[in-house]
Amino acid sequence: MPFPFFGDDKSTVARLLATLPQTGRLEWIGQRPVRRESLVSVPEAELKTDSHLLGDHARPKAGGKRQVTLIQYEHLAAVAGYLGLDAPLDPARLRRNLVVSGLNLLALKNRQIRIGDDIILDITGECHPCSRMEEELGPGGYNAMRGHGGLTAHIAQGGIIRVGDVVRVLS
Repeated sequence: MPFPFFGDDKSTVARLLATLPQTGRLEWIGQRPVRRESLVSVPEAELKTDSHLLGDHARPKAGGKRQVTLIQYEHLAAVAGYLGLDAPLDPARLRRNLVVSGLNLLALKNRQIRIGDDIILDITGECHPCSRMEEELGPGGYNAMRGHGGLTAHIAQGGIIRVGDVVRVLS
């Protein structure tokens, strides 16, 4: 995967972008068995290489950039705060497949990560909120999610993931 910064890879910005030593943790896995229905929380799931999360209704095309979605665990409380709620949101309400803690997901854009022993994801872009957030979270839901919608990813290598798996940056 090409370096995400255009220009001299020895620049200060390029060096800062390449520095991400921490590891994260997979906190939650959600599947959408039926379109427009609630997500189901599962303790483990299988991701099929260059395809989709098994058990999820979505069937993205091969080579697609949105085969699985991720959201930052720490943002569940932030979005709740914008909505005037006291407790972090249930991740199922935000309609993303994977919730990751301990890593700034936005810093992973155009990078590759490993989840557990098997899974390798190419982080392809931001997962912007849609009008469903207003439906799900009430008035202001769409705007509360702006900047906190998470990321999309291509499944470069499939396998089994489990809640609690370590998330590492590969490149």
